[in-house]
Amino acid sequence: MVSISPHNRDIDASITARGLHGEAYRGHIFWDELFILPFYNLQMAETARAMLMYRYSRLDKAREYAKEYGYMGAMFPWQSGSDGREETQSIHLNPLSGKWDPDHSSLQRHVSLAIAFNVWQYYNTTSDIRFLQDYGAEMFLEICRFWASKSKLNEATGRYSINKVMGPDEFHEQYPDASEGGLKDNAYINIMVSWAFGKATDILTAIGPETTRKVKEKICLTDDELALWNDIAKKLNLCINKEGIIAQYDGYFDLIELDWDYYRKKYTNIYRMDRILKSENLSPDEFKVAKQADMLMAFYNLDKSEIDTILQHLGYSLPADYLQRNLDYYLQRTSHGSTLSRVVHSKLAMLAGNKDLSWQLYSEALASDFNDIQGGTTGEGIHAGVMAGTVLIALTTYAGVNYNGSILKINPALPSLWKMIEFGLNFKGVHYWFQISNSRVKVLADNKCIVEIFGKEVQLEAEIEKEIN
Repeated sequence: MVSISPHNRDIDASITARGLHGEAYRGHIFWDELFILPFYNLQMAETARAMLMYRYSRLDKAREYAKEYGYMGAMFPWQSGSDGREETQSIHLNPLSGKWDPDHSSLQRHVSLAIAFNVWQYYNTTSDIRFLQDYGAEMFLEICRFWASKSKLNEATGRYSINKVMGPDEFHEQYPDASEGGLKDNAYINIMVSWAFGKATDILTAIGPETTRKVKEKICLTDDELALWNDIAKKLNLCINKEGIIAQYDGYFDLIELDWDYYRKKYTNIYRMDRILKSENLSPDEFKVAKQADMLMAFYNLDKSEIDTILQHLGYSLPADYLQRNLDYYLQRTSHGSTLSRVVHSKLAMLAGNKDLSWQLYSEALASDFNDIQGGTTGEGIHAGVMAGTVLIALTTYAGVNYNGSILKINPALPSLWKMIEFGLNFKGVHYWFQISNSRVKVLADNKCIVEIFGKEVQLEAEIEKEIN
């Protein structure tokens, strides 16, 4: 069972991190829908819409949360429950040390970016303009407004910075010896904020001038604010070294390198390096160690070409192989303390041309709950995000389905053990059926449309199967 399906799409709920299988996380809703919603977009659009309506129904609570901390717009909580208030704990038990440690994870404000991204993905996949006009645009714009209010201009550099945040990594909560939680200029957040500000223009164009006027009046959004967003989008700060490595956040390069061989030999299972270090009276905040993909998460969300454009607009020039360099750099410093880590890195490994590594990570992710690779956590509930993520990796990374643009693109790269994959999906009101191998794609659509297969546009007629080699 999962916590949302076509049978309960009218219930005010969303997907919890552990489904309905256990007590872990007390049924709270995090950002896992980022890994889950695309599946529902492609298969059960009404259910995906219900998932987003859970967030819209708590928009006022997100506005209150932002105002409480001195921000504008909507700041959604890291852990959401029944009414949308912040449910995140302020202390956390370390089972290795038996001590209660401070927990700053509510500073993972990037959950709002996940919601904004989900709004756009849902609309782009389903073409549900009514949702965007009635609910989605308002929610998206209020999230943009929040990030604008968190962005501060550095007069000396001419760039905007975003402070007091945590990235997806979760092991890094604050600077060493700092008296408060939070980090500055997390690369994933800044890249996604730049993306969101740029996408706001596309959303206003999509909903049309009359609805734009109504939404702007409803939330008192001014043209000056939109102009500010555009300015911030081109001037957000990133820290990049001479090798083209994008720092996870400002100050990351000053951290200590971890002796990975020592800890592997001593503990064997080093997934939760944060708990191991704290049990030895050290802190992960001091070391270059990550629970899961952080800066690299941007490449999971967006096509590399889109990130290339964002980096260019920000005024940064990187080596042609910067993705491979960054993947190699951060993989060496990641402990995979989250099951989601292998899903993300499996896709990134394929992007970087390492098929063997991609398959290894994918296989581990696929069996993570069955093998209980985190040493007892599956008994507290299955990991809904990794379950959906592995299905999507099969469709996107291996079958090569790209639904980020205006037409479906298919460019398969099946694992060596797979001869063929067959599935159906819905995109922009058209139902497709595919049978895909590395050298051949069979496709049937229920309406006339255009797809791109092996880099070439193909015209499909309704209910007529076509084979492309």
